[in-house]
Amino acid sequence: MDDIARFHAFIGAVARPMLIVTTAVGSTRAGCLVGFHSQCGIDPAQYAVWLSKANRTFEIGVLADTFAVHFLDEQDRQLAELFGGVTGDDEDKFAECAWHEGPQGVPLLDDCAARVTMRRVALHDPGGDHACFVLAPATVATPDTFRPLASTSLGNLEAGHAPDERRLPD
Repeated sequence: MDDIARFHAFIGAVARPMLIVTTAVGSTRAGCLVGFHSQCGIDPAQYAVWLSKANRTFEIGVLADTFAVHFLDEQDRQLAELFGGVTGDDEDKFAECAWHEGPQGVPLLDDCAARVTMRRVALHDPGGDHACFVLAPATVATPDTFRPLASTSLGNLEAGHAPDERRLPD
């Protein structure tokens, strides 16, 4: 096993909290499961989410100003499977779950009590298969109790798009 394969195996074994990012431009909605994310600023408060360039959410996200970041609880496995295993190219994921319209038409998932609506402040594309959206919080909803859904709880979830299926050129 080479070093890159060992790196992927090691990182894949590290439990990361999972979330769903949704956005909209006009009447076009998009959302995807995200495992690459982190707080990236205190003052001002900022959060970074990395979206796959193969994903429809990336395509819509480059045009969007507002996003919703839904932090998944252990009970949200079905939503994780929907937004991680189904491509929005062929199916309307939002027809399969309860949601309501938030700021600027952004879908807010009714079953995710922990969510933050955010506005985009920057987009960084260092090359590779993901780009970083830096977001600033606008509204915050938090539940009384929260147990994050870890990436290791999802087993071998098959992505809606293969990592090498890029929608837009670098």
